Amino acid sequence: MKFGKDFVRQMIPEWQQAYIDYACLKSILQEIQTSRKRSERPGVLKRKLSGSRNFSGLTKRYSRTASSREPEIEDIMVYATTGDDGFERYETTILEVSEAGRESELAFFKTLDLEFDKVNHFYRSKVEEMVKEAVVLNKQMDALIAFRIKVEKPSSSWSCSETVSVDINALDSKEQRKTLGEEMGIIVEGNGSNGGDSTKESVPEVLSVLERIRLNKTQETPLSTIKNVLKLSNQEELKFTRENLKKIEERLKNVFIEFYRKLRHLKNYSFLNTLAISKIMKKYDKIASRSAAKPYMEMVDKSYLTSSDEINKLMLRVESTFVEHFAGLNRSKGMNLLRPKVKKEKHRITFSTGFFVGCTVSLVVALVMFIHARNIMGADGHKLYMETMFPLYSLFAFVVLHMIMYASNIYFWKQYRVNYPFIFGFKEGTELGYRHVLLLSFGLGTLALCAVLINLDMEMDPNTNDYKTMTELLPIFILALVVSILFCPFNIFYRSSRVFFLMVVFRCIAAPLYKVNLPDFFLADQLTSQVQALRSLEFYICYYGWGDFRHRQNTCRSSDVYSTFYFIVAVIPYWSRFLQCVRRLIEENDSSQGYNALKYLLTVVAVCLRTAYSLNRGNIWKIAAWVFSALATFYGTYWDIVFDWGLLHRPSKHLLREKLLVPHKAVYYVAIVLNIVLRMAWLQTVLDFNFKFLHRETMVALLAALEIIRRGIWNFFRLENEHLNNVGKFRAFKSVPLPFNYDEEEDRDN
Repeated sequence: MKFGKDFVRQMIPEWQQAYIDYACLKSILQEIQTSRKRSERPGVLKRKLSGSRNFSGLTKRYSRTASSREPEIEDIMVYATTGDDGFERYETTILEVSEAGRESELAFFKTLDLEFDKVNHFYRSKVEEMVKEAVVLNKQMDALIAFRIKVEKPSSSWSCSETVSVDINALDSKEQRKTLGEEMGIIVEGNGSNGGDSTKESVPEVLSVLERIRLNKTQETPLSTIKNVLKLSNQEELKFTRENLKKIEERLKNVFIEFYRKLRHLKNYSFLNTLAISKIMKKYDKIASRSAAKPYMEMVDKSYLTSSDEINKLMLRVESTFVEHFAGLNRSKGMNLLRPKVKKEKHRITFSTGFFVGCTVSLVVALVMFIHARNIMGADGHKLYMETMFPLYSLFAFVVLHMIMYASNIYFWKQYRVNYPFIFGFKEGTELGYRHVLLLSFGLGTLALCAVLINLDMEMDPNTNDYKTMTELLPIFILALVVSILFCPFNIFYRSSRVFFLMVVFRCIAAPLYKVNLPDFFLADQLTSQVQALRSLEFYICYYGWGDFRHRQNTCRSSDVYSTFYFIVAVIPYWSRFLQCVRRLIEENDSSQGYNALKYLLTVVAVCLRTAYSLNRGNIWKIAAWVFSALATFYGTYWDIVFDWGLLHRPSKHLLREKLLVPHKAVYYVAIVLNIVLRMAWLQTVLDFNFKFLHRETMVALLAALEIIRRGIWNFFRLENEHLNNVGKFRAFKSVPLPFNYDEEEDRDN
């Protein structure tokens, strides 16, 4: 793999703008190469001009032809200046430059200097952030050590004369340790055995930190939400129990793991950019026949980017602290927790996916041939089958289609470097790839198609009429299997992903009582496209609970209770999304969330009116349903394109965004048109277009499938927009809540 592609592949996606623009520098080198080839043609006059931008006197000193230049003579000089902001800036002067490619060479070094200044500035600012964060973590460790002492040994057993030696300043530099020690009244002494610093203080002084801290409630609950609404204290009382100690250690362990991950990313950032500069300078020397790489890399080696050792020191301190306090002095165990787990692609996943894809395709072909051969469409029980069994099996078709769309989303997100695991907040190493999702979807599809074929075959075969009850129970058996796998407590079938999914579903149901995160409203939006699947679940309950499934008889359609829940089930996803918007409006004071809530409220009214019209035909219901459906459709389409996708903004070129991940703009225009057309298909339930060759249930299923496809398209561009927002803010790490909260006023008094 060429370095340029490998360089892009190893970038932190959210920081890509902060890296050296290797592609731009490479394109300038190509211009230099083209100019030099053109000048080497016969009859072209060759002469060299001064390219100095700073000191004209230096050009005479090194004015000699390339052939007579001594190897030790350098072709460039790099000057460093310090700006008012305290950051160093570098400027390169070319001592000798030929007329051929002169402008390109000057442009090359000007661009390189600007890019290097950008990288150096970004790296330094991030290192300063890490140092500040280390001070905060150090205070958290102070509190943890004091909490441990308090829990493990009762306060009555300590005497004032007793002392304890603790390494509570492992994350700070020597100066910072001394400052913190003076603030806390700690005597800082050198440790001659290892050259480090340790602190010795009396136990009461160690425990005094507990008087200045409170325990943060990091996991939001409905009770904590109510307390916030009532403006009550939301901090836990300090209870010195082993259970609380275990929770605190777990929280702080996650904080250290995330902090170490940041340090690793910064170290990799420094290495990659240094390597990119080295590579591009070697290319320049080769093309321009110069010896500029050595002096420039000497400057790079002396710059903050490579000379600063803060990150390495912090990494060592984090490792030692983590191993001592969170891994029981087991370094191997501690480092396994700190280092990110490399997810290996397993060949059996690819093989199994291909196997189930083949099975699904074969079963679909077999089903079509079976229906045609036995003329099932013209059989007497065709209408009854479509009204009873078809809604039961269509549930699995909706789920499988949605999973296939999600798998295609993952594939294209990875292709265009959208950091979906970070955006969704998946635990590192547990996110599912597109192969895993396809495996699950086609596995379910194969199972459902087998049940359909068995059902039809046993029903048509007179020899198996005695087993009719068994054939009718096949759909509920598959549903029970899927639900049991979903709630299985054992570590099989991607347990981490299942738990994450169930937690987000619960948060969607209890929408106003939990803080709304992106996974919450993203899943709620997915559920709004699965209204028909939710209605199929309602039909399962009615059909097998109150109907005579043995004879395919039920009174679901004529039941008032069923009709009432037919409304409720359709409204639940939109109502949940509405409540999420209201919560965000109150918390974030963002007016756009109010307009978004209005969109879902309109949709709720439209869905209710459409459902009423489908159950009670009449012109009044039809007009009301048509008007509100049209309003909800146009409002939703506008919101999808302008707000969720961030497209069609006037300042941008071509009415799109300034930044696009997909290089072909036509893709965005096609997506906009498809979104509008598929949104319009929603109106079919009101417009009542009759297709005599299609059963009503078939039409409903087709419209539901179109909505799922529309949602799959929406998913890609919605996450692309979120990713670009993260890139613009250089937001590459999740915020992990700290267990302790210091009383700042008491800190200042002390």
